[in-house]
Amino acid sequence: MPKEVLLGVSYESSWWEANDGRPSTKGGYGPMHLTDTTSGGRYAHRPGEGPVDATGTDDPSEHTLQAAAAMIGVAPETLKRDELQNLRGGAALLNSYQRRITRRMPLDPGGWYGAVARYSQAPDTTVAGRFADGVFEAIRSGRQRVRKDGESVSLPETPSVRPTRSQLASLGLRTQAAAAVPECPSQLNCRFAPAAVSNYQVSSRNANGMDIDFIVIHDLEGSYDGGVSWFQDPASGASAHYVMKADGSAATQMVATKDIAFHAGNYWLNLHGIGIEMEGYAAQGPTWFTPAQYKATAALVVYLARRFDVPLDRKHILGHDNVLPPRPARAPDAHWDPGPYWDWEKFMALVGAEALGKSGAVAIGQAITIAPTYGQNAQRVTVCSPTCRTQTQPSNFLYVRTEPRADAPLVSDLALRPDGSAGTEHIDDWGSTAMWGQEFVVADVRGDWTAIWFGGRKGWIHNPAGANTRPAPHARIVRPASGTKSVSVYTTAYPRAEEYPEGLPASAQTRFTMYAFPQGQAYVAAGAPFDADDFFPATPSRREVVVSGDQKYDVIQYNRRLATVNTAETAP
Repeated sequence: MPKEVLLGVSYESSWWEANDGRPSTKGGYGPMHLTDTTSGGRYAHRPGEGPVDATGTDDPSEHTLQAAAAMIGVAPETLKRDELQNLRGGAALLNSYQRRITRRMPLDPGGWYGAVARYSQAPDTTVAGRFADGVFEAIRSGRQRVRKDGESVSLPETPSVRPTRSQLASLGLRTQAAAAVPECPSQLNCRFAPAAVSNYQVSSRNANGMDIDFIVIHDLEGSYDGGVSWFQDPASGASAHYVMKADGSAATQMVATKDIAFHAGNYWLNLHGIGIEMEGYAAQGPTWFTPAQYKATAALVVYLARRFDVPLDRKHILGHDNVLPPRPARAPDAHWDPGPYWDWEKFMALVGAEALGKSGAVAIGQAITIAPTYGQNAQRVTVCSPTCRTQTQPSNFLYVRTEPRADAPLVSDLALRPDGSAGTEHIDDWGSTAMWGQEFVVADVRGDWTAIWFGGRKGWIHNPAGANTRPAPHARIVRPASGTKSVSVYTTAYPRAEEYPEGLPASAQTRFTMYAFPQGQAYVAAGAPFDADDFFPATPSRREVVVSGDQKYDVIQYNRRLATVNTAETAP
C-alpha cells in the first residue's frame, strides 16, 4: 500500500505516537490506534484507569486490535507494545477494507479514500468522511513532527493527490438524521440533549450584560454516555454546556450557551463561563487523549471564543484545575481535571493562540509564561487507584519548590494544608504545581532556578537558561497599592451586601485569609478588571435579575488556580 496512506492514517489516529503501550481514552493502542476495550477477557477496568469506552459490546469497532492480530498472525498483546507489528496490523486492516471496495491495491493514494474512511470505524458517512478528509489533507500538505521519544517523523507533501470521495457511498454507512440544531461549529457532529432543569439556570447571557469571559475544559472521569446520563439526572446537581466523545466523533450540547451550567464548582465563574466535559480520565498515565478529541474540542473552543469574544489564551481558556473554589473549606475537594496529561501546548496551537516567544534568560520583575515542552517534560507523580504507584511520563506542569534545588520541599498550599506541611507528588495534590500557559512574575533567579511569586510566597521552578518559560511582554501586572500592607485574596467578585435589591440574598464574598499578597509581590491579571456582579434567575413572580456593584476585581494567576482581588487595593 502507498506509504503516504499509512503515514497519514497514523498521524490522524495518534500523531505517530506509540504512548509506551498505554491505551487512549477510546481504548486504542499504538501509532495505528488499534482498539481493544477488553481486560483479561472481561469488559472491566480498574476505577479511573480506562479506557473509558469499555462498553462490553461485540461491536467490531471496539476490537480492531484482535482483528488485525489475526490477520498478521501475531498475539494481540504484541500489537499493543510493538510499533512495527502495530503498523503491520493497521496496514492489514486497511488492505482488507480496500479489497472489499475495489478488489485491487491502487498505487495512487487517492484511490484508498474509502478504506481510510472505513478505518475510522465511524457508523455514519459524516464522521467517516471527516476522518478521511483529515488524512488526505495531511497527505496533500505534508506533516513533520518530533515524537515524545525524540524521533523525527515526516510525511512529505503530495499536493497532486485527489481522493476518490465517491467510494464513501459504497461503505453502506448510515447518513445522519436531521435534528434540532445545537450551537456547534459545522465540522462537529453535534446534537442537543438537555440537562435536567434543576442542574442549570436559565439566563440570557450576554444580552443581560453578564458577559461570557471563560471557557473551562473538564474531563468526565468516565464515559461519554455516562456523562450525558449524569447531567440528565436531577440528583447530580451538575451539568456542562457540552460533552465531547473521546474519539472526537460526537458531541452533545446539554445547556444553551445563554444559560448557566453548574460545572466549575465556583458559581461566580459559572456566571461567566462555558463548560466543556471530555470523555476521559485525568488521574491516570495509562490513558491518553486522542488527536481527534483535541481537534474536535479545539474546533468547539474556537467557535465559542469567536461568538463571545473570549481571548484565546490560558488566562481565559482554563482547565477545571485552574478554578479555585469559593470557600477555603472546599479546597481539599477541588477538582483538578483535565490533569497533567492534557497537552496544553498542543491544544493552544490547535485553537490558533498567539505563539509564545523564544526561551532565554529571565529577569526579576519580568512576567513569564510557564512553557515546558510537553514531550520533554517528564514529571514523576504518585497515583493511588486503588493502590499507590509512581509513574514518570510527559506532563504539562512544573513542580514549585521552597528553595532552588531539586531536593527542596514542595511549596505548601495553606488552603490544602493549614499546618504548612510540604506539598507532595500525589497526582491530585494541586497546590505545588504551575501549569503550562500560566503567567507569573519573576521574584528571583539563582543558577538554573527561577523564583516566581506563587500563592503568597517565592516558589522555585527548575528553569535552566529559561528553557521552561517564555517572556510574557503583554501581561498586565498588579501589585499592592501604595499604603496597602497586604491585598485581600478572594475567588469570586460579588457586589457588597448593601448593593443587592431588597428581598434578594447577598452572595458571600469569602476571603481566603490563609493566603497572602503583601507589598513586594506581584501577579498577572487576566486582562481588564471585572465588574462585581451576581445573578438571580426568573421566577413566576419576577424576571431574572442581574445585580451589579460599583467595585471592580482583577482575576489573577495566584497559584495553580485563579483568585480575585479588589482593584481598590491594587495598583499597576
